[in-house]
Formats: sequence, C-alpha cells, structure tokens
Amino acid sequence: AERRAEVWRLLRGENGAVLRLRLLQSGKKQHFEGERGAERTVRLQLPNGQVQYYEGGQGAERVVRAVSADGAVRHFEGEKGA
Repeated sequence: AERRAEVWRLLRGENGAVLRLRLLQSGKKQHFEGERGAERTVRLQLPNGQVQYYEGGQGAERVVRAVSADGAVRHFEGEKGA
C-alpha cells in the first residue's frame, strides 16, 4: 500500500508534538508549533511553490501572509472566517 502521509514528531520526554506533516499525494507540507495536543499550523507549503504563514491558536489559525513562487507577497488581516 502506498503511504499517503509522512508525519515527523518532536519527542519531549513522554510527549511528542507534531512538527511537520507532509501529504505525499497532494505534495503539501504543513508545519506546526506547540505542545502535543495543542499543535497549531504555522506554515503551509503548496506544490505550486506558494508558502502561507499562519498565526493563531489551534483551530483558530489564519493566514497572515502568502508568498508566491515568483516572490510576490500578500498580507492578510482579520480573524479566521471573517
């Protein structure tokens, strides 16, 4: 069976927080920060070269900046879903 995801974990004692999730089928790479169970998305790399940067706690993450493959930068304000 083909693996569809690759997960890296940081081990701190008995707890392991997710650092990066690489979705092999779609080519996306999602990067996290935070303690185990409270990991939040901080960066998402898309297969087209775009990188999205996130702020906010787990479940309330929102894109604050996006950088396209050609270097163009877009900034975003406001809460998630606003």
